Amino acid sequence: MKITKFLIFLLVLQISQTSCSQKSNPVISLFPKGTVLHGNIAYNNDTLPKHLLDIYLPPNAKGKVPLIVFVHGGGWIGNDKYADIGYMKNTVAEIIKSGYALASIDYRFATQAIFPAQIQDCNRAVSFLYDNAEKYGFDKERFVLMGFSAGGHLASFQGLSNNDQIDDFFMPATSRDFSFTAVVDFYGPSELILFPGANDPKTPEALLIGAAPLDRPDLAKTASPTTYIDENDPPFLIIHGEKDDLVSPRQSQLLSSWLTVKGVENELIMVKDAPHYGEMFDVDDIRYKVINFLKIHLN
Repeated sequence: MKITKFLIFLLVLQISQTSCSQKSNPVISLFPKGTVLHGNIAYNNDTLPKHLLDIYLPPNAKGKVPLIVFVHGGGWIGNDKYADIGYMKNTVAEIIKSGYALASIDYRFATQAIFPAQIQDCNRAVSFLYDNAEKYGFDKERFVLMGFSAGGHLASFQGLSNNDQIDDFFMPATSRDFSFTAVVDFYGPSELILFPGANDPKTPEALLIGAAPLDRPDLAKTASPTTYIDENDPPFLIIHGEKDDLVSPRQSQLLSSWLTVKGVENELIMVKDAPHYGEMFDVDDIRYKVINFLKIHLN
């Protein structure tokens, strides 16, 4: 999985709804004019830089709006809540133009805390968004997950494990009342044991679980989204590059097959000649598929 080194911004907490927040956000210019930004919100009542999220609201929103929870990639050890938005700028803009809100979340890296810390953070972020839905104007009944690469893994994992209510995946004393209407997974790993470096303790997937997957298949299974598939899971749109050499297309093919076997609505789109990530996933036909999927399940 591609590892990209980004600076981790050490930002002052609780600066949402201020001009400072607007200036410190490097991607706000990619959103439609009038988008309302609530930036760098601490979702766990602590000072960890990785426990922040950004909320983008459509201009002149009326009534309760659906929410897209955006989970960034980076091999579980890199990037931040601004990542992936840059090369998906047209899709992100179309999400806002469609009248949906978007919340991009940060989570702890595997180098800071091993799994299940990452899914605990994702669930805590959504718990915060759910608990504050009235404040920000979200429709609690229309939450969608969208993730990229490692974020695709976490979005799939969160969407599939949500109805299992496994204690280890939630922080103590936080609400668990939320559910998900749908999941959009861009080239996320679904089965850790499938990685070609599954016997290497230095790979990102090994860092995630604290051991090489082949040495600890039990941990690899616990951290794999496919483990939690059942007939009550939300519909999936899965998108993967045909020439992805970092996360094999077989990861998404396996996820789609398991969903189909369990009777879960899903569609797998293989993007011809596409690599692991990039602007080939933001072209008109893919963007249309994504937005149409959202409209079917949110409108």
